[in-house]
Amino acid sequence: MKSLKNHISLIIALFTVLASVQIYFAVDRTIAAYETHLKDDYSVIVVSNKTFNPAELKALNSMIDRGEPVSTESVLERLKGEMSQKNIDLLKITLPKFYRLYLNRFPTPKEINQLQKKLEQHPAIERVEGFTQTHDTVYKLMLLFKDVVQIFSIAIAAVTSLLILKEMRLWQFQHAERMSIMALFGAPVWLRSAVLFRLAIVDAIIATLILCLAFFLIDYNGFLTSQLKTIGITVQLFNFVNDALRSLAIALGISIILTFTIVLFQREEE
Repeated sequence: MKSLKNHISLIIALFTVLASVQIYFAVDRTIAAYETHLKDDYSVIVVSNKTFNPAELKALNSMIDRGEPVSTESVLERLKGEMSQKNIDLLKITLPKFYRLYLNRFPTPKEINQLQKKLEQHPAIERVEGFTQTHDTVYKLMLLFKDVVQIFSIAIAAVTSLLILKEMRLWQFQHAERMSIMALFGAPVWLRSAVLFRLAIVDAIIATLILCLAFFLIDYNGFLTSQLKTIGITVQLFNFVNDALRSLAIALGISIILTFTIVLFQREEE
C-alpha cells in the first residue's frame, strides 16, 4: 500500500509537469491562431491623392499582402438628400482615394509604427491610419497572457521536479537493503539502481497515458473548443501523435535524469 502511494505521488507529480507544459503549448498554439485571425481582420487605411492599382499598393512595403480601394459610394449616397447632384459630382472629383491595406502577418506595435511612417513618406499619400491604440492594447494583452502562462508553467515544473526528486529518494530508502546486498556481491551501481529506473520509466508512461486521457476527455467534451470558436478560433489543443510523443519524451527525460541524480548522490555518499 505504501509503495502504491509512492507510485501515485510520482505519477501525479509527472502528470502535473506534463499538463503545465501541454497547457503552455496549447496557449501558444491558440495565440498563434488568434494572431492569424487578427491578421485577417486587421488593415491599415490609406488616404491618397492618386489612384493606385493592386500591384502598386503591394509594392509600397514588403509587409503588405494586398490592397483594395474603399468605396465612397455609400457616403455619397447619404449626401444626396442634403446636396445637389452638381455638388456631389464635384465632390466625387475632389474627394481623395481611400485604400485598405492587408498585411502578410500580424505586426508588432514597432512594425506598425515603422510601416505608418514609411507610407507617410510617399508623396501621393496624405494620411495613414494604423489604429495603433487598439492594436497595441490587443497585442500587449496577448503577450502578457502568454508570459504569465510561461512563468506559471516553469514554476510548476521546477517545484514538481523537486517533489519527484524527493519521491525517488524515498524509493531509494525502500530498496536500500536489496541494493546493499547486491553491492556486497559486487554488482555495479547501474545494476543496483535498475529497480529505480524501471519504476521511474513505468510511472512516466502511466503519467503520459493519463495526460492523453485527460485531453481526450477535454476534446470530447468540446467546451473549450466551442469557447474558442465564439471568438473565431479553431485550434487543436492536443495532438494525439506529436503532443503525446513529446510528453512521453519529457516524462522519461525527467524521470531518468532525476534517477541518475539520485544514483550519483549515492555514489558520492559511498
